[in-house]
Amino acid sequence: MLSDVRDFLFQTKVMAIEIDTLSASDWGSVRAIYLEGIQTGHATFETEAPGWESWDSTHLKIARIVARESSEVLGWAALSSVSQRRVYAGVAEVSVYVAARARGRGIGRRLLTELISEAERSGIWTLQAGIFPENESSIALHEACGFRKVGRRERIGKLGDVWRDVILMERRSLVVGVP
Repeated sequence: MLSDVRDFLFQTKVMAIEIDTLSASDWGSVRAIYLEGIQTGHATFETEAPGWESWDSTHLKIARIVARESSEVLGWAALSSVSQRRVYAGVAEVSVYVAARARGRGIGRRLLTELISEAERSGIWTLQAGIFPENESSIALHEACGFRKVGRRERIGKLGDVWRDVILMERRSLVVGVP
């Protein structure tokens, strides 16, 4: 009985969240959430959030989404190109960020699930993510959405003066690029 009540409350919280297209007018909220991720030290090698123009130029124009509750942005997800080579046109890197105050409500999963759907509708056959090993919740989220660990890239980059490893994860589409 208690688990039924918990399930209902969880679903109610998640259902109140709307997934919408990320627009330039969302940038202030998106940037603030990105800064929260940067401050954890376990979300990205970046140490500051760029301006809109820079962010806009480094992310694909497709599959840019936000999670809203009422008009408040609680999370965002977007794709970046992994290469300019034509052969990799269907491969993209995933970014998913959820505001600290909204974590644990299923928002990351909703964002990543919708990002996968939008990527497939746009012809993307492989999604990849580079995640710090310490970010266990992000690794678990990606695994729950069909990503698999491909390997560990040791000392791939420095965050400040500290060399960091990254777990490389990927998800192959079951509908795009299938023989």
